[in-house]
Amino acid sequence: MVSVIVSILSFMLVIAICVIIHEVGHYAAAVWRGVQVHEFAFGMGPGIITRRAGNGTLWSWRLFPIGGYVRMEGEEDEPRLGDEPDRTRSVNLKRPWERCIIFAGGAFMNLLLAWLLTVFLLSMHEVISPDPVVGKLIPGRAAEAMGALPGDRVLSINGLPILKWADIRETLQTIGTDKVEIMVRRGDADITLNGTIQKDEELGVRLWGIEPSRITYPVHKAALVGMKYCWDLSVMQLNGLKNMIIGKIKPDIAGPVGIAVMAGDAARDGFWTFVMFLAIINLCLGVMNLLPLPALDGGRLVFLLFEIISGRKFPEKWENRIHQVGLVMLFVLIIFVTWQDILRIVNR
Repeated sequence: MVSVIVSILSFMLVIAICVIIHEVGHYAAAVWRGVQVHEFAFGMGPGIITRRAGNGTLWSWRLFPIGGYVRMEGEEDEPRLGDEPDRTRSVNLKRPWERCIIFAGGAFMNLLLAWLLTVFLLSMHEVISPDPVVGKLIPGRAAEAMGALPGDRVLSINGLPILKWADIRETLQTIGTDKVEIMVRRGDADITLNGTIQKDEELGVRLWGIEPSRITYPVHKAALVGMKYCWDLSVMQLNGLKNMIIGKIKPDIAGPVGIAVMAGDAARDGFWTFVMFLAIINLCLGVMNLLPLPALDGGRLVFLLFEIISGRKFPEKWENRIHQVGLVMLFVLIIFVTWQDILRIVNR
């Protein structure tokens, strides 16, 4: 029972942060470009807490804490109760590049938060270094017998250069022999370690018997490393999506229930694991929202790109219908992946 409560609370916290920061992006961009914002809402359904600010914007916390929206002048045909429409501040009157900024603002804020959280983690907490440096020795393994020491930087294995940590494992599996000659840099000297590394009987791979080193980055370097990490993860996400579409890998998408389970697991693993999970979720949300699909921000950007290139707007009636179809398909997808999440939990 406690585990379920932790998962629910963690999920609500993650969703609240992701959604609110996303809508803040749309809101800030709209206000910056002089668009009237009628409502900033977190959640769906009837309002629980509502307050109208001095600028006329209604700030609302709604019953179902999933999703949110920023309702701008020009997005609806009829004003709602309490709105004071100013037609001169309609989003539809803004130039295409201004509307691009407004519609991309949400995803931008999710990506920015993901990067900031990654920088915070890298600069405040020890993480595994990507460099091929020995951290700890595993007792009884070949590394100990060969004389390796913590701090040794691996330069080559059987003459094959080692540039990053992952190269050590990959090279050991491809050399085709148990006899190894490993060159390491220890201080200012290059030392050659000779020995035998046999395959582990259970795993079927050669294990040298070392753990990676850990590092805390200075803030300026954490900013660069964090940017590269976010970029690499975004590319990995898009490649995974492409491979699922073409059938190269089995579809594996988590819905609200799956995210709740993962959020609970991350929270139980500790603060830093939760921070990393929150960064990844924001990154995924930002990337997915920029996909050129109806009902997503990326879909709106496609129609704006059409307007910029052709010099005329896509028929509003048809654009709205396309987005409505996309929204229905999105809801169907959410229901499907939620059902799959439930089945995975039951089977587990």
